[in-house]
Amino acid sequence: MEKKNTWETYDAKHIKKLEKLCLEYREFLDHGKTERECVDAIVNLAEQAGYRELESVIKSGESLRQGDRVYSVWMNKSIVLFQIGKQPMCQGMNVLGAHIDSPRLDVKQNPLYEEGGFAYLDTHYYGGVKKYQWVTIPLAIHGVVVKTDGSTVEIAVGEDEEDPVFFVSDLLIHLAQEQLEKKAAKVIEGEALDIIIGNKPLILEKKKKDKEEGEEKDGHSVGKDAVKKGILAILKEQYGFEEADFLSAELEVVPAGKAREAGFDRSMILAYGQDDRVCAFTSLKAMLDTKETDRTLCCILVDKEEVGSVGATGMQSHFFENAVAEVMNLTGEYSELNVRRCLSHSCMLSSDVSSAFDPSYASSFDKKNVAYLGGGMVFNKFTGSRGKSGSNDANAEYIAHIRDIFERKNINFQTAELGKVDLGGGGTIAYILALYGMNVIDSGVAVLNMHAPWEATSKADVYETYRGYRAFAEGASL
Repeated sequence: MEKKNTWETYDAKHIKKLEKLCLEYREFLDHGKTERECVDAIVNLAEQAGYRELESVIKSGESLRQGDRVYSVWMNKSIVLFQIGKQPMCQGMNVLGAHIDSPRLDVKQNPLYEEGGFAYLDTHYYGGVKKYQWVTIPLAIHGVVVKTDGSTVEIAVGEDEEDPVFFVSDLLIHLAQEQLEKKAAKVIEGEALDIIIGNKPLILEKKKKDKEEGEEKDGHSVGKDAVKKGILAILKEQYGFEEADFLSAELEVVPAGKAREAGFDRSMILAYGQDDRVCAFTSLKAMLDTKETDRTLCCILVDKEEVGSVGATGMQSHFFENAVAEVMNLTGEYSELNVRRCLSHSCMLSSDVSSAFDPSYASSFDKKNVAYLGGGMVFNKFTGSRGKSGSNDANAEYIAHIRDIFERKNINFQTAELGKVDLGGGGTIAYILALYGMNVIDSGVAVLNMHAPWEATSKADVYETYRGYRAFAEGASL
């Protein structure tokens, strides 16, 4: 089947809206380099759109009615939003879901050490990464340090022009003959991804008499691990925490720098964390811009997808189900049976990125079943790997329903698989929501350089995916 180029379908009005949306998207990326920062940005946008915190509504004893908008945050790293529709919730919701965590380096709990005159932070990489891509690039540190008195120190160093940045060193080419003979997976080992954070020893000043001249002069005394001590002094003075506070810290090392337009034609966006914040942003924006709907509209944005959706903030936790129960209780519909009916009658777009065709590595793709930058919103009927292992596989009736919605709204879309049959594969949160019996299909945006420190997307695909999510939110009812 012939694939359209989405740019060719736009007029000047569409281009103006596209550029406005993509500017907002780049700002979202710049302010949301961690899942905690994403949640903060999402809450701000939601409250500006009239959403209220679910927990405050519960405490006030209010009920929820058609048109009411609420959100619930879990452990500052996952969030779910609801807009109450005309129909009872037991008849199902339209759900948009994505994840807001991205591959990165996490600082370990006992990380600070000195070696060879450098101060380092020991790290453990998070998610699927090519480790060699993370060396010799400017890095920033984002996160929180929670002290035993309950106070929280927020950290974001490396983004402003006046900030210092950090880096992982690599062996110079002149001495790299043995290194270059290693396989790519071994060129840089996981334990070698420690970031350099300083090189200046702590200087202890004291006065002493110069016996010959009889004058006082400054002297220097440098003890063991003087560079590490210098870093600890800076952390204490500038951020108010000590070495022991690393034990209760969540610090993430990410590429430093803002999202940028790419190409002479400015047709693309190059940025860190587009997997999967491009789907999170477009899902959120579609929900915030959607007015009254027949069915209750829900947007769930979660943590931990890159490591299997585990833990209290991952999709496998009961946070989503508990939030649905609380909302149904406030609408007067709650019962265990009604919660199950609501979930099983719901329709969902499980939004995650898909691999974009890369002509430089054409042999890795099935050209007939691959997403192209500029090809519009992507649907993956199934994901998984090698025999569809671990995949959600959407049924034909649901796909036909989505096709009908999109064709009526003139949404440009494409279908894809993640690489060749015996070569590719990947996971999303789709299979977890499908456990409730709801209709779920994977959808999203094509990404070039997926899981690299800098990923590329097409502005046209970002805008078209937003339009597709809005069409789904307003029209899905199967």
